Amino acid sequence: MGRGRNSGPARQRPHLTTPSSGGRFAVLAVLSLDGVLSAIAGAFLLPLYVGSIPLPISGLISGLVNVALVWAALQWVSSPRLAALPLWAWLVTALGLTLGGPGDDIVLSGAGIMQLAPLIFVVLGGGPPAYLLWRLTSRVGA
Repeated sequence: MGRGRNSGPARQRPHLTTPSSGGRFAVLAVLSLDGVLSAIAGAFLLPLYVGSIPLPISGLISGLVNVALVWAALQWVSSPRLAALPLWAWLVTALGLTLGGPGDDIVLSGAGIMQLAPLIFVVLGGGPPAYLLWRLTSRVGA
């Protein structure tokens, strides 16, 4: 197009590639909010039935979403403890959903096999991202 300012070699501009601490905080806050939304959506869809058989597929989907959230957090921070923030937000929300609300309605409960819904939800939703963080910290420590 023109010769303008292009007289020397291309340079890296660190102020454009390195995120500020405020940007990291904002991204971690959004990822934590996504962890809360993942827990709410997964808990409300947990009592999904195929015929008369309960199918807790939302717990597995929530676990995969949580792995993606933790992985995204790992791209923004170097500490696995900070990267676990979306998982902690998910766990606190899942714990809150086991408590009674204003009308004593409990989201994660049910009759029969669905009495195990909180355990199934925590294992399927929290297990995969916890395993990812455990593998990461075991490699760093070795």
